[in-house]
Amino acid sequence: MQAMQATSAPPATKPAPVATPTILRRVTVMLYEALLLFSVEMLAIAFYMLVTLNSQHPVAKEGMKAWLFLVTAAYFMWSWINTGNTLAMKTWRIKVVKLGHHKLPFGTAALRFLLAWGWFLPALLVCWAFGLHGKGQIAIALLVGVAAWAMTALFDKDRQFLHDRLAGTRLIALPKAKR
Repeated sequence: MQAMQATSAPPATKPAPVATPTILRRVTVMLYEALLLFSVEMLAIAFYMLVTLNSQHPVAKEGMKAWLFLVTAAYFMWSWINTGNTLAMKTWRIKVVKLGHHKLPFGTAALRFLLAWGWFLPALLVCWAFGLHGKGQIAIALLVGVAAWAMTALFDKDRQFLHDRLAGTRLIALPKAKR
């Protein structure tokens, strides 16, 4: 009788596999993110100009670059830590997660932010190294750099971008909300 009870138990259920958003969908989110980030950056610049009385001193100009870097880091890290996604990611139903964590840890969010500069930094270094200053030259370098970084997902078994693999994070596709 006991053997019968053991066999009549429902089978253990595995969690449903997590879907990875397509590369095109993730790059589209980046483009949308750029539009939203532009607004955040404009507000940050206006605030900085008010605080510094629009100083044209070289220190103030360099300070603005540092300020924008910090504002950008705060925007992304706060979003990733608190909800797992930015507004653009939420719109496209994408979330950043770290296995074994309910929320993204601060250190992981910071590392992901710094590693994500891999999308742009190599191209900017090429522009600097070769003295490329024209808008077209810079645009081509950035497009090649972004395309090369996007292709890193093709070589990853889970189709994750290089910065996510190195940071120990992954992007997942969220299901459509039921109406």
